[in-house]
Amino acid sequence: MKRLADFHLQAWKNKAEHKPLLLRGARQIGKTYAVRELGKSFKNIIEVNLELAEDAHEIFKKNLDPKRILRELELYSGEKIVPGKTLIFFDEIQAVPKALTALRYFYEHMPELHVIAAGSLLDFAIEQVGVPVGRIASLYMQPLSFMEFLSAIDQGMLIKAILEQDQEEMPIVIHNKLLDFLGHYFAIGGMPEAVHKWVKTQNAKESFEVHHQIIENYQMDFRKYAKQHQVKYLEQLYNQIPHLIGQQFQYKNVHGEYRKRELAPCLDLLCMANVVHRIYHTAAQGLPLGAGVNLEWFKMIFLDVAVCQAILGLDVSTWFTKPGAAFINRGMVAESFVGQELLCYSQTFKKPSIYYWRRLNKSSTAEIDYIFEYNGSVVPIEVKSGCGGKLKSLHLFLKEYSHVPHGMRFSTNNYMSHDKIISKPLYAVAALAHPDQLQALNYLAI
Repeated sequence: MKRLADFHLQAWKNKAEHKPLLLRGARQIGKTYAVRELGKSFKNIIEVNLELAEDAHEIFKKNLDPKRILRELELYSGEKIVPGKTLIFFDEIQAVPKALTALRYFYEHMPELHVIAAGSLLDFAIEQVGVPVGRIASLYMQPLSFMEFLSAIDQGMLIKAILEQDQEEMPIVIHNKLLDFLGHYFAIGGMPEAVHKWVKTQNAKESFEVHHQIIENYQMDFRKYAKQHQVKYLEQLYNQIPHLIGQQFQYKNVHGEYRKRELAPCLDLLCMANVVHRIYHTAAQGLPLGAGVNLEWFKMIFLDVAVCQAILGLDVSTWFTKPGAAFINRGMVAESFVGQELLCYSQTFKKPSIYYWRRLNKSSTAEIDYIFEYNGSVVPIEVKSGCGGKLKSLHLFLKEYSHVPHGMRFSTNNYMSHDKIISKPLYAVAALAHPDQLQALNYLAI
């Protein structure tokens, strides 16, 4: 399957000077596979999984001289390391935090060498030892976006059609076809193994089994990064957050007699593991959006819409049998999907952030699902799961924030615009892709 990350990894490889690269993201989103695919363009790849190969830990227990490390790595792997022709890949590098520290010296002493490190719990190791500023680069991966899903099912022409579409209506037959595929994506999701099962067998049940395996695997990880007494709080949050999507998160809404001081550190852990993402409230007075953030106000979205629905126990077969009704009745899923898409199409070499807005006036409430930065402008986004729905909050926002050029609505409607509101179909969130992603999206369409 083609991934957006493939394009960025190849671009990293082809740079005259390239920093060691940290491939970051949650477990089972395809990081290892992406590096191995890149490795095919090298003469050889030396891959060391530091979680499995405990004997390889010895390489990093002495000094961090890169020449010594490479000599021992050659002897350990039995392969010659040739700068420019060899890719060195340290997988599950969080198992040896000192190896993470060693990466800086590869750049300082051997900038022509290609080194990539990845790990399912990498952010925990980074918190422990830090990352040298300016000496190591990061590439952030997410589950498959809808555009990557279309590529996986050999619908490159539809990707091209979406990327080239302006505000004229999409031909209705194509519009309906894309909504059908979007329904499939809502059911299958973007976890690579689930998508692979769907592409290979066209049997959704096999993908659903993958979702439940992923749920269990993530729960098993709790004991790797949490203290024993925190596991019960993690489990409660993990199972409750899908029920709270679309609303401002409050610890008191988590079932059980738990307090914020117990739950808050565990929510931080889930965010570090990239299982859930916070959407912070922003005042939206200008750019950067992060300058107006209220850290006490936030919403949550789950890593993947299909895994989220599996935790909720929803019948996702309706996305195949009655997609129109499913879109109308599951607004939470549509809102979560748009957030997931915005993360996928954000700039890949910095940690992506998305925000929302809520009016603070007690006498008049209003809320915008997402506030996003696009081409140097603030873009307020409303998500409507069906065709209808009033846009009272969006109109109010545009009235109060005259510096904002327009608002955007994503729904099952076709393309249209009226006054200062641009309406696009849910399948076209890629229209807000960061410029760094546009070439990668075109790569998917080939």
